[in-house]
Amino acid sequence: MPKLVLLRHGQSRWNLENRFTGWVDVDLTTQGEIEAAGAGALMAGAGLACTFAYASVLTRAIRTACLALTRADQLWIPLTKDWRLNERHYGALTGLNKAETAARHGEEQVRVWRRSYDTPPPPLDAGEPFDFAADRRYAGVAVPATESLKTTLERVLPYWTGEIAPRLRLGETVLVAAHGNSLRAIVKHLFDVADDEITSLEIPTGNPLLIELAPNLSPRDARYLDQARAEALPSAS
Repeated sequence: MPKLVLLRHGQSRWNLENRFTGWVDVDLTTQGEIEAAGAGALMAGAGLACTFAYASVLTRAIRTACLALTRADQLWIPLTKDWRLNERHYGALTGLNKAETAARHGEEQVRVWRRSYDTPPPPLDAGEPFDFAADRRYAGVAVPATESLKTTLERVLPYWTGEIAPRLRLGETVLVAAHGNSLRAIVKHLFDVADDEITSLEIPTGNPLLIELAPNLSPRDARYLDQARAEALPSAS
């Protein structure tokens, strides 16, 4: 039976500072490192033997994968990193404090930018401090100026279909260490969550979400390994 483990990275420095992070490459806090290692302990306790791991190209996700796999005594398994698993791009909001942004633009407008399915934040102008066009990890990539959850799903889905899903169809146990919105996109696809419902789905940091799949990759069961910090999940088929 294929198994998919979705792991949102532990607390990052900008999570702690309440800033819009997106594609900015910030590291984990000490608390984030503890969360990532704790996720590995939960995986080991559940008897999960991962055969392959994926992460975004952002340090907080990569280190979360490595810390979790180290704690689970599985650091030796292959780990592939790809930008298509990055967090959504927050456009011109990148780097701003969320509370200050709400005070300036109104809480309702910020809620729309953060939580609507298909309304992106204002785009980031070329040449701004958080313009990633010259970052060599994105060489050959048409770096977006902003993203909604919808456009995040549109870049995650081809990677899921072409890379992750074929491995799962072989019956493997796969870890994906990524971000709130890229993981939300995978959950939306797997569980066919409606556009107006997916934005309210919360994925906690450092709590592995284990999804057991049928051979056709339809979900058979889904549960967080730390039930004390579990969030509501869509119904498995």
